[in-house]
Amino acid sequence: MKTQEQLYLELRAKGFRLTPQREQVIDIFYRLPNGDHLSAEALYNILKHESVDVSLATSYRTLKLLASVGVLREVDFGGDQKHYELLRADEAPHHHLICMDCGATEEFESEVFATEATAAAATLGYKAVDLQVKLYASCLKGEACPTLKQRMNG
Repeated sequence: MKTQEQLYLELRAKGFRLTPQREQVIDIFYRLPNGDHLSAEALYNILKHESVDVSLATSYRTLKLLASVGVLREVDFGGDQKHYELLRADEAPHHHLICMDCGATEEFESEVFATEATAAAATLGYKAVDLQVKLYASCLKGEACPTLKQRMNG
């Protein structure tokens, strides 16, 4: 995986302006545990907590910009907000399972999805660029689901 400094050098070489706020956003994504995703609102709250002077609108614009240059990946889990994750070049392609009961998301890997999607695109005369599988499921934990309990008690 690229270090933050390598990423900054690569972005600057491509003519991308790295403001202190953009560097802070990239830093936050590098600090996230693998598999965590942030919405613009969640990012904004982290930035405010860390005393970074940024507006919610800037948070949205920065996420969109970083996704457009290949630093972040935009993921739609349904609902009102897009979520973002750091694109890690050395990471195997992964997909997302979304629990319809408690809202939890889990990442999983499947070479079968990637192979089939790439073949389907080629058959139709296209080159696959990105594959995002969203598998919606019901929680088998029922009321014992910790995320559901937290939502009910929160």
